[in-house]
Amino acid sequence: MDKSSKIYVAGHRGLVGSAILRNLQMRGYTNLVGRSHQELDLMDGVAVRRFFDEEQPEAVVLAAAHVGGIMMANSRDRADFIFQNLQIQQNVIGEAWRHGVQRLLFLGSTCIYPRQAPQPIPEDSLLTSPLEYTNEPYAIAKIAGLKLCESLNLQYGTDYIAVMPTNLYGPRDNFHLEDSHVLPAMLRKMFLAQCLRAGDWETLRADLNLRPVKPRGEAVQVNGDSSPTEIERALARYGIGPQAVVLWGTGTPLREFLWSEDMADASVHILLNTRFTDICEGMHEIRNCHINIGTGREITIRQLAEEIRRAVGFEGEIRWDSSKPDGTPRKLTDVSRLHRLGWHHTVELDEGIRRLVEWYRADLAQAHTPSRISPQN
Repeated sequence: MDKSSKIYVAGHRGLVGSAILRNLQMRGYTNLVGRSHQELDLMDGVAVRRFFDEEQPEAVVLAAAHVGGIMMANSRDRADFIFQNLQIQQNVIGEAWRHGVQRLLFLGSTCIYPRQAPQPIPEDSLLTSPLEYTNEPYAIAKIAGLKLCESLNLQYGTDYIAVMPTNLYGPRDNFHLEDSHVLPAMLRKMFLAQCLRAGDWETLRADLNLRPVKPRGEAVQVNGDSSPTEIERALARYGIGPQAVVLWGTGTPLREFLWSEDMADASVHILLNTRFTDICEGMHEIRNCHINIGTGREITIRQLAEEIRRAVGFEGEIRWDSSKPDGTPRKLTDVSRLHRLGWHHTVELDEGIRRLVEWYRADLAQAHTPSRISPQN
C-alpha cells in the first residue's frame, strides 16, 4: 500500500485502535478513516454496509470489540461478549470481503487459548483443550473471527491476517474500577488510595470528575462533587482505603504485558509486510495462521502490584482477596512466529508502567479545572 491508500481503523478511539492510528500517522499514511460509535454502530449491518459503499476503503483494521475484565466476563455480560463481538466481526469482515478489500488486520486476544495450554503458548495450541471459563464467550467469538479470516483467505485469496496480542496497557486505557483489565485497575486503585492517604482531596475529586464511579447496587453515581462520606464509602466498595488496597485473587497467576504502542507497531508491521502465504507456507493442513503478539516475558500478579505501587508511590498495604477468581494460572505467548516476521518489542514492563503513570497524571491535570473545594462533612 502507498501512503495515500485509504485505511479504515474500526475502534480508532480505543486503547488498541488509537495506538494503531497514531502509528500509521507516524509512518506517513494520510488517508485514514475512523468512525465513533455514535457515528457508526458496528452492530448495525445496514449501517456498516452503507459505510463501506460510501468510503470504499482499501484496507481495514478491526480493533473494535466489546471488552472488559474478569468481573464482567465471569458474572455479568457473558451473552454480550459473544453476541456483540460475533455481530461486529460478521459485519465488518463480511462487508470488507463483499467490497473487495484485500488487506485486513483482525485484532483478537491470547485468551483464545486453552486454560491448560503449553507454556509458552504456540499458535498451534488453539482448540486443543477447554478454555478458561471466565472468558469463554469472548474467546469463542474471537476464535470465530480468526477462522473467518483464515477461511476467506483459503477460499477467496484475500490477505486477512489475525493477530492475538497479549495483555495490553498504555495511554487511553480503560480505568473503570469494575470493567477494566488488571493493570489499569490496579494503577487507579493505588492512585486513589494514595490520594486518600495523603489527604489530597483536590486530586481525588478531579479524578472522580473525570472518571465517576457507581458501585453495583448503588443508585447514585459518585463523582468529585460528592461528599467525603459518599466518596469514601464508594471507594471502600472497590477495596480502596487510605491504609490498604484489596486486590482480587491470590496474586500467584503469571501474566505477560505489552505496551500498547509496541502492539500497534507490531500490528502495522504485519499489516504492511506480511501475507497469508508467508505464514502458512509449508503447512500440510492450513490452520492456526494467526500471529501471537507479545514480549515472551512474564511476571506474577503480585510482582506486578509491587511494580505499580512503586510507580504510583502508594505507601499503604496491599491485601489479596483469595475468594475472588484468579483466572488462567499462566498465559505466556510463544512469539517465535512474530520474531521470524521481523518484529521485537522495545518497551519493558517497568518502563511502560512508569510511562503510564506519567500519562495518567498528565491526562488528569489536563482535564482538571482547579477549585477550592475542600472536604465538607
